[in-house]
Amino acid sequence: MWSSAALALLGLAASAAAQTVHTVVVGGAAGLVYTPSCLWPAVGDIVNFEFHEKNHTATQSSFAAPCTKLTDASGAQTGFASGFHPVAAGTTSGFPVVSFNVTDAQPKWFYCAQAGHCAAGMVFAINPPREGNTFDAFLANAKNTANQAPSMSYPYPPAATTSAPAGVVTVTQTTTIGSATPSPSAPAAATPNVHVVTVGESGALAYNPTSIQAQPGDIVSFQFRSKNHTATQSSFADPCRKLEFTSTTGQVGFDSGFMAVAADASAFPTFNITVNDTAPIWTYCRQVNHCGTGMVFAINAVESGNKSFAAFQALAKQINGTGSGTSSGAVPSSTASPSTGVNGASQLIAAGSWIGVVSAVFMMLL
Repeated sequence: MWSSAALALLGLAASAAAQTVHTVVVGGAAGLVYTPSCLWPAVGDIVNFEFHEKNHTATQSSFAAPCTKLTDASGAQTGFASGFHPVAAGTTSGFPVVSFNVTDAQPKWFYCAQAGHCAAGMVFAINPPREGNTFDAFLANAKNTANQAPSMSYPYPPAATTSAPAGVVTVTQTTTIGSATPSPSAPAAATPNVHVVTVGESGALAYNPTSIQAQPGDIVSFQFRSKNHTATQSSFADPCRKLEFTSTTGQVGFDSGFMAVAADASAFPTFNITVNDTAPIWTYCRQVNHCGTGMVFAINAVESGNKSFAAFQALAKQINGTGSGTSSGAVPSSTASPSTGVNGASQLIAAGSWIGVVSAVFMMLL
């Protein structure tokens, strides 16, 4: 007979396997619209807002106030907000992406916060009802013309048979990463896989799983479950230091920042990265003393040898989290010594070398 714990694990595995990534193009050649204008994803799916030309946002609102950010009674913003993402005219690749994790089946309403865009009909919805507060009605509210038929077309999904309980939306940031020595022979998968990595599960100072194999285009979803951890990119030779501090070629790695989770939390923060190639990617928690205890993680590490995950973790423990790895990457005598340098280290990179998004985030391209 299956135990309740075993059944729960099977349920989690089935949920992860069914996870789908949906792409919504924001602006671009289609104009002041989201393409598609609405979606009906399943609970656990990820919606990727991909920002194209001009300067747009994906900001959560409500059905009753389509062009106003979602706030609590005190006026503090409570909904999802991507921030502005300016994209130069003529850009053909490397578009910035911000992810939204679908944690329940309730309707979610979004608009572009750029001046005049929402009133022009630049709105989007997740799981809008088929009757009543439909996307048509939401669009009409945004245009402030209740009797105007909406001009956009969109597919309706099959009638829903069940509804998931309401939940708290988790805002996530997707970072596209690749290695310093990409693998052009490995094309991106047609349908990316989502690899869920829990951070600090049940209070443990560990990533679970500790190492994965991912294909170009796959998404790694770090889900923070307890305490206050990070997912920070490093190099093999310096496991416990940010890549940007050790790279000799100007590489900059991803960093989730600290993700504090209350002891009684029921919703968990998530940080997503998109894998760009098959080269190894090394990660650690930069909370004090955590890396030195072995709280590290790897993507596409070899299974054995001097560049394996075991060798990486052994080096992190050997230097006790001090970030003082030697140039030779020496590890304890029980583990083969890794080779010199940071070969296989990864860098923060937007596909197609699209650079300057963050520094230009408030630039208007109207």
